[in-house]
Amino acid sequence: MPIDWINGLIGGTIIGTAAAMYLLMSGKIMGASGILGGVIDGTHKKPGNENLTFLIGLIVFPAFFNFLGLLSSLGTAETYLSKNFILVIIAGLLVGAGTRLAGGCTSGHGVCGISRLSVRGILATFIYILFGVLTVFIFKHYTGLN
Repeated sequence: MPIDWINGLIGGTIIGTAAAMYLLMSGKIMGASGILGGVIDGTHKKPGNENLTFLIGLIVFPAFFNFLGLLSSLGTAETYLSKNFILVIIAGLLVGAGTRLAGGCTSGHGVCGISRLSVRGILATFIYILFGVLTVFIFKHYTGLN
């Protein structure tokens, strides 16, 4: 039986729990790109610096679980990351620009927006999934880049 759906369920549960805890503890919506952007441009300077702590946690806890061997025991999902490093960098920059234009990322709109029945979050999620599908289709079938 494929374990991919179990990994997705576990990951989604952890992300949802983290989003709920962040909202309850800080009174703000968890959007990783907004938090990262605020730390980089200095607009999120608050006592206690929960934003920086949140970002550190995004890196430290998966690394810790991986170190303990907990992640490898769940199995690994197959990925199709391009071998074209320039394409990966361009894609990352476009994703960053898109999250700024959309006023959020998948954790802000997709997890927190949809769970709060936010029309803006639902619409943004629909649009970025639609354009993601279109982009993959175009790159796979018309450009030869992958």
